[in-house]
Amino acid sequence: MENKTVKIPDMSCGHCLATIQREAGEIAGVRSVEGDVESKDVTITWEAPATWEAIAAQLKDAGYPPS
Repeated sequence: MENKTVKIPDMSCGHCLATIQREAGEIAGVRSVEGDVESKDVTITWEAPATWEAIAAQLKDAGYPPS
């Protein structure tokens, strides 16, 4: 399994985090999405068939591009 912690500058509240968790969680292979609104950090854990590129693209499309 792989994981990555990224900043999501546009995340400002719990609803934002819930949207990020829902959107990333829709990708087959994503195992967990944990975040902290104050620090704007999100840690995503995944395995195949998910890829970081697919996860990042999904978050960008949802309006929460990782930096």
